[in-house]
Amino acid sequence: MIDVQNLKKSYKSFQAVNNSNFHVEKGEIFGFLGPNGAGKSTTINILSTMLQPTGGSVTINGYDVVNHQNRVRESIGIIFQQNTLDEKLTAKENLTLHCKFYGVPRAKRKARIREVLEIVDLTESINTLVEKFSGGMQRRLEIARGLLHYPKVLFLDEPTVGLDPQTRAHVWEYILKLKEKENITMFLTTHYLDEAEISDRIAIMDHGNIIAIDTPKKLKQQLGGDIIEITTTDNETAMKEIEAGFDVIDLSLKEGVIHCKVENSDAFVSTFIKTLQTPLTGLDIRKPTLNDVFLSFTGREIRD
Repeated sequence: MIDVQNLKKSYKSFQAVNNSNFHVEKGEIFGFLGPNGAGKSTTINILSTMLQPTGGSVTINGYDVVNHQNRVRESIGIIFQQNTLDEKLTAKENLTLHCKFYGVPRAKRKARIREVLEIVDLTESINTLVEKFSGGMQRRLEIARGLLHYPKVLFLDEPTVGLDPQTRAHVWEYILKLKEKENITMFLTTHYLDEAEISDRIAIMDHGNIIAIDTPKKLKQQLGGDIIEITTTDNETAMKEIEAGFDVIDLSLKEGVIHCKVENSDAFVSTFIKTLQTPLTGLDIRKPTLNDVFLSFTGREIRD
């Protein structure tokens, strides 16, 4: 559904996107992660025809993003990070305006509007002014609007930013229900790594380069081992003890917590507790997360 070959975008001497290659299958949720300045937004702007590439090729639904822009735009829907609804119009008026932009036939507009409002549970609010909607309702209406013209690909740019956890969960419930019902391909960017976990595959971008692409499970497996988080009465002394006396894959100290990656936490912990001379104040064992993956590949946590 999306095919990106040797994509480049430069601004004078600055290379924002450097020879990127990836593809997205039909019906796939494709997560796109990267720190600020990684080239993520530039790539998305090229894919959605808002920016011209310097080199390479991109096709969406079989159409080239440079030579067939209108065909590409007919094939995609976009849920922007910022609210782009007209708050002085009702839900129905916002959706009717979008139908006109996308050439939805007049005879089909009423049924299409009802259909998308049912998907996001806003049927009863059809004649309510958007300025009276909560943040979660506005986000759901934006999702409904992005679906009106039956897009093949839906771009979700930080779709739940600024929403409370409960509303975030509800928005994702609607998005996943939509994927199951319509088999729409979804291209997702998010800073919430629990959201990225729902992706079928994830690409990590940094300094204009795609540095990893795989399923969330396989990306975490690449790190290997378990992560033990330790606090003691004297972390610096404990770090020296661990370096000298224990077999660890990786060791670091961050925000008062010792992070220790080991091959097998069960075998390590029993010996560690008995042997460490510095008194322990806390110990937690966990499997690698996507944030650990992100940190491993980019040297930064995603929130940074």
